[in-house]
Amino acid sequence: MANVRALAAQTLFQVVDKGNSLSTQLPYASQKLPLKDRALLQQICYGVLRYLPSLENYCQQLLEQPLRGKRRVFQFLLYVGIYQLQHMRVPAHAAVAETVNALKPLGAPGMKGLVNAVLRNFQRQQATLEQSANDILVCQYNHPSWFIKKLQAAYPDSWAEILEANQKQAPMWLRVNQRHDHTQAYSARLDQAEIDHILCNEYEDGILLTHPVDVTKLPDFAHGACSVQDAAAQMAARLLAPQDGDNILDACAAPGGKTCHILELADANVTALDADEKRLERVADNLNRLSLEADCVHGLADEPNNWWQGELFDRILLDVPCSATGVIRRHPDIKWLRRATDIDELAALQAKILDEIWPLLKPGGTLVYATCSVLPQENHQQISAFLSRTGDAQHIALHPEDKIEQPGLQLLPGTTDGFYYAKIQKQ
Repeated sequence: MANVRALAAQTLFQVVDKGNSLSTQLPYASQKLPLKDRALLQQICYGVLRYLPSLENYCQQLLEQPLRGKRRVFQFLLYVGIYQLQHMRVPAHAAVAETVNALKPLGAPGMKGLVNAVLRNFQRQQATLEQSANDILVCQYNHPSWFIKKLQAAYPDSWAEILEANQKQAPMWLRVNQRHDHTQAYSARLDQAEIDHILCNEYEDGILLTHPVDVTKLPDFAHGACSVQDAAAQMAARLLAPQDGDNILDACAAPGGKTCHILELADANVTALDADEKRLERVADNLNRLSLEADCVHGLADEPNNWWQGELFDRILLDVPCSATGVIRRHPDIKWLRRATDIDELAALQAKILDEIWPLLKPGGTLVYATCSVLPQENHQQISAFLSRTGDAQHIALHPEDKIEQPGLQLLPGTTDGFYYAKIQKQ
């Protein structure tokens, strides 16, 4: 039988050192475990990625030199062990013993003495090690230095709060399918199922669960009564305001949550475009569960000549590729997979997509630009530049402080994920 901690170490090695996505590696590893152990694997992997700089710092103090080459995976096993001792409710003796036992399936029983000694030394020196690490900004906030600096520049009064929010577990929001039930009616069904939740008036379709639950426990989930979608993401379709009969483009649509929401609100003709053919299958799956229909198209948003059929769109939702720095709490690997240089490249791609998609919009039509980023370069600076170079683009304010000098609505991680929206009309 597969060992949870050994799989965690291997998964973390693939993510941090090899640059693979946790959302790809975790399901692959989970398949090797019984259902009862999969939550523990996820908890350990998420936890190590959240606290990686601190864990690295502790090992620097406890090892004469880092484990490299063929022994690199054991460095991650040490992180797994220390994370359990510091942050989990696993009894200390069990955390040490189980981490040492993971060496056998990893093919290195000869490493037992080293791993046991490092973990025991961490226990003895924990208070001193934690105090020392807390004096280092990167360890104090457990984010890469380049990202901390960008947040300090963009949010001089709230950067620390953003970083702290990224370290917490993300809340679970439901989007109620208005074709199935009104939000209040579904709330009553959750009450009957004894699922604690909160209604928030500012999100017409949203319900915040007090504690996450398995979707199989949600009333009529399998038949499309609701979907799991953060409240910030739910704003996209509402801001787009689809109408019956509209011809709508949802660019960069996968995995399809916003596509489905648009169709829940209106009988529209929707084209769901995405560059990843595999992820388009998830769009089709979501549409099928909700008994909705859209035209799923494989293509690049910045190359419309390869897929556009020539009919102009009434509305376009442009959820562009971005740094995803607003959803780090859901995807902690973003902190270690993303590089400072990526932001310039992403901003250039976003600008190109805006310029290439804009001609596909009808005069009088609406475009909603969206990212799950908190970085101004991808958000209000991007839209300001687009408005200045596009003569027939009219900025539509989303709130009283939404000025053309700093357009759009920026949401920061907290009750919802970090998201940005801007609304533009074609004159």
